[in-house]
Amino acid sequence: MSDQPSAAHPSHQGKSPGQSPIRPATFPCFALAPWTIVVPFLALAAIALGKPGSIPMAVLIAVVLGAAIMAAVYHAEVIAHRVGEPFGTLILAFAVTVIETSLIVSIMLSEGVGAQALARDTVFAAVMITINGIVGVCLLLGGGRHHEQGYTQSGVNHGLAILATLSILTLVLPNFTTSQTGPFYNDKQLIFVAVDALMLYATFVVAQTIRHRDHFLYPEENDGSHETVPAVKAIAAGAMLLVALVAVVMLAKALSPSIEAGVAAIGAPPATVGIIIAALVLAPESLAALGAARANRVQTSLNLAIGSALATIGLTIPAVAIASLWMGLDLELGLSLKSIALLGLTLLVATMTLSTGRTTLVQGMVHLVIFSTYLFTTLVP
Repeated sequence: MSDQPSAAHPSHQGKSPGQSPIRPATFPCFALAPWTIVVPFLALAAIALGKPGSIPMAVLIAVVLGAAIMAAVYHAEVIAHRVGEPFGTLILAFAVTVIETSLIVSIMLSEGVGAQALARDTVFAAVMITINGIVGVCLLLGGGRHHEQGYTQSGVNHGLAILATLSILTLVLPNFTTSQTGPFYNDKQLIFVAVDALMLYATFVVAQTIRHRDHFLYPEENDGSHETVPAVKAIAAGAMLLVALVAVVMLAKALSPSIEAGVAAIGAPPATVGIIIAALVLAPESLAALGAARANRVQTSLNLAIGSALATIGLTIPAVAIASLWMGLDLELGLSLKSIALLGLTLLVATMTLSTGRTTLVQGMVHLVIFSTYLFTTLVP
């Protein structure tokens, strides 16, 4: 009789379905899921086939792109479970933003003057997608499933304050400077704002990871479950995450001519291209944030959304500023009055809905209404 409890005691072996931990079952301790290794290399093989010259090829590349995005999410979550928060969300946000910046700069280099507004459109789209789209969906689904969800308010406030400052300096102020007419900075102003953006983002990273790390953690989420992932698996996941993200950006670039042609065919404004590019690149973070909200880890969702928005501005604007100065282009940064109104509404509502430390589906619906308004007024200006 005494032998049975002793044999059943080590629940970590996963023989008791009711008590075995979820994460070790989701992320095996000794190997990555085989499909997450195959898919990124399959994506690279699809890139070698060349640009999509027909609708079936474009569809095939789009399908492979979706699979590569899912693989990137898997590898990012493996790393996050190893290093814990907020390092896990920071790694994904930083990696995806570096790839996004590379994509924008490569398109600028290939299209020259025709792409001078692409950075503005993509950065603005990224802010609207993260703060309204990702946050809205996460709060709506998380609130519907868990009623109320808690998070540490101080870290969110830090992020929103820096986001408001960066957004106004890079996307609004160029319309009101007088050294150069139009929505442009002159070279000196562009360098100054680029340095400011880098300084603010670096300050945020230091606060998030070193000086005030506890401000970006929620006690109920910090359960130490990341320790179940061994170091060897986390290193392998990091290498595969890099491969998957490179495949994502290269596939997105291969699809960009088809995207531009499709946008022109339906008569949509050019800014639609920036929305599509931002949505493709932010897909890994979007899926990771949604999964965290469903698992009642809304702190992770907010860290991903706000961190991604900050990384997009803090890294993309300096990079495209250097590219534009090198190419001799006038980088169009200033938003239209309609977009400024939507940006101001987004920042105002975000400071109100994320000021209590608790979230509900009502707050999510408000953000989704703003996001749908942004999409509709872009297509129907």
